[in-house]
Amino acid sequence: MSDAAAAWHLPPSEAAALAEARVANPFALLGPHRYGRDVIVRAYLPGAENVEAIDTDGELLARLQPGQVGGLFGGTLKRDTRYLLRIHWPGGVIQETEDPYSFGLLLGELDLHLIAEGKHFELARCLGAQVVTIDGVRGVRFAVWAPNAQRVSVIGDFNSWDGRRHPMRKRIEAGVWEIFIPRLGPGVVYKYELLGPHGALPHRADPVGRQVEPLPGKGSVVADPAPFEWHDQLWLQQRAERQSVHAPISIYEVHAMSWRRVAEEGWRSLSWDELADQLVEYVATMGFTHIELLPITAHPFRGSWGYQPLGLFAPDAGLGEPVAFKRFVNRCHERGIGVILDWVPAHFPSDAHGLARFDGTALYEHEDPREGYHQDWNTLIYNLDRNEVHGFLLASALHWLEEYHVDGLRVDAVASMLYRDYSRREGEWIPNRYGGRENLEAVAFLRHLNQVVEERCPGAITIAEESTAWPGVTHPVHEGGLGFCFKWNMGWMHDTLSYMSEDPIHRRWHHDKITFGLVYAFSEKFVLPLSHDEVVHGKGSLVGKMSGDRWQRFASLRAYLAFMWAHSGKKLLFMGGELAQEHEWNHDAQLDWGALHDLLHAGQQLVVQDLNRHYRTLPALHTGDCDVSGFRWLVGDDSTNSVYAFYRAATDDSEPPVMVVCNLTPVPHSGYRLGVPRIGRWRELLNTDAVCYGGSGVGNGGAITAVDHPCHGQAFSAELILPPLATLYFVHEPEAERDPNQQ
Repeated sequence: MSDAAAAWHLPPSEAAALAEARVANPFALLGPHRYGRDVIVRAYLPGAENVEAIDTDGELLARLQPGQVGGLFGGTLKRDTRYLLRIHWPGGVIQETEDPYSFGLLLGELDLHLIAEGKHFELARCLGAQVVTIDGVRGVRFAVWAPNAQRVSVIGDFNSWDGRRHPMRKRIEAGVWEIFIPRLGPGVVYKYELLGPHGALPHRADPVGRQVEPLPGKGSVVADPAPFEWHDQLWLQQRAERQSVHAPISIYEVHAMSWRRVAEEGWRSLSWDELADQLVEYVATMGFTHIELLPITAHPFRGSWGYQPLGLFAPDAGLGEPVAFKRFVNRCHERGIGVILDWVPAHFPSDAHGLARFDGTALYEHEDPREGYHQDWNTLIYNLDRNEVHGFLLASALHWLEEYHVDGLRVDAVASMLYRDYSRREGEWIPNRYGGRENLEAVAFLRHLNQVVEERCPGAITIAEESTAWPGVTHPVHEGGLGFCFKWNMGWMHDTLSYMSEDPIHRRWHHDKITFGLVYAFSEKFVLPLSHDEVVHGKGSLVGKMSGDRWQRFASLRAYLAFMWAHSGKKLLFMGGELAQEHEWNHDAQLDWGALHDLLHAGQQLVVQDLNRHYRTLPALHTGDCDVSGFRWLVGDDSTNSVYAFYRAATDDSEPPVMVVCNLTPVPHSGYRLGVPRIGRWRELLNTDAVCYGGSGVGNGGAITAVDHPCHGQAFSAELILPPLATLYFVHEPEAERDPNQQ
């Protein structure tokens, strides 16, 4: 045997390491290696019967000989050239493929540097599974961050889920493992097999996988790289204006899997393509400006509604492939509807195939449970002090905004991120470096997130679900704020719902629950949310929270929503609220569409449709949503009658103002004198007691006239009829526009 022929044989210890999947640097053992003037080749292919090296024309270069352990083959090439492996498997199966270990380094130094710095904003195009062509060979490049692993392999049907077949190369400078597997393509299911510092780990899904297999599968899927043809250029050009503080923003919050179902396969959810046809048209008809989707990132437990995600770069497979979600977003934009995603950087579940102790150490999470364990949700908390984790989450946010053209992110559970002692007792938390309770790393992350989104995604918005009085949530970062565009007004929601649940006879004692929100209404840029959280876990439905008999409950809800739509702040309503659905939301069912055969339910839907129309078309109701000059109380102290009246003005003085009057008792009032700021005719634009909504039909004959009679601190006043449990909108009609035949 020549020296070259013998050189391919490995020392027994290294051959055993291959067989036992303990090789940390497989490229040092496998693939082609120069030996003097010769090239020796080694391949480890457990289960193979014979292996040959051939050139690209199929000419035999060498018959590889069996080695010291089963599956190890080696030999010397006749000449230094590109080669393929011809593998003979049992049953006469012959496979020809390029040798994965014949390819050089895959990721560039800049990629690795940015990953380590936490500033690789296009992580989804770097890590994970990428369909690429290298040296003229098409295949899939896999890359995963696992710095403390002793060995990482890609596994799938393509290698019989055998972790010995495709161990990866470690790029030590960034803790990233990589390999290129020729001739794989889109649709391949894969996972990672890791050997941690203390032994083998459960098979893992790809943290940066861009597609996942449907449940109950837990694998990642190689995504199709084909470019998508977008038709939303006009929308993107107008997006900044459509999503500004002066724009009408009325959000329909949706759990995509339970909005509507089809009586097939056990009442299946609609697909993204079906939702593009049905949900988008419904939202457009209802007049909402945006759809906000409960988290659609891949999640293993349906009962979490997506709030315990494991695939922060992949749409959940239950509704279709990633390209189908792009078609959904594209359709929304074609219909002039924005798309907001709930996005969860606050915590993640501990499922064995996910991120928990990913490489055998606390990699994505904190080691100490006082920092790394979320007691409320039995989940783990990201270690935002680690550059790579900080960058991982930033890249996820940008992936949805840039790859899917999503228009905004509603960031979940921000309060739990901001405070180290959130929902913890004394001794259960660790102070920051200054001894305080503020989570400085989370603050830095949120500020960085909002800065990067503003820089890279013109017109996109971020919305904070923040339930405390943390100052400056929507103030610019350069002014010391967190930099969000909007914040959910949780205090307003809880106060006003509490008020509406009171018996009307007792409401006089809770009058300030309606007025208090205006004390702080302009301290932040607010969204008024009636969200999914208010119709689950025994809280009942929205209409079920209202007080009184059935008619009164429906009347109260109509009046309440009309008050909300006229109140300062953008609007959000969870699906089913527009139907006055009487039972609590059930994520395993669909909305109660059959209820629309009832006049009260149909009336509720109609009033929401009309509220959206008025909100969009009357600048007075939206341009000053976040400006103190856009709101003025007319009557805020009539607790005896539970009457409220206020005035909305547009930022442009040439636009007509709107006056809003609420009677939140079941007692109608005739001859109620109300002070108003302008003399003349005020047209009754909306009356939630109208018969078409299911009301009693009490009203003002279409208009009221303000005369020179001071009242309520105003120079003019008018007499009104206030219907029971109703809200009225009046729009001022200037003298020049008044019909002289009308009184």
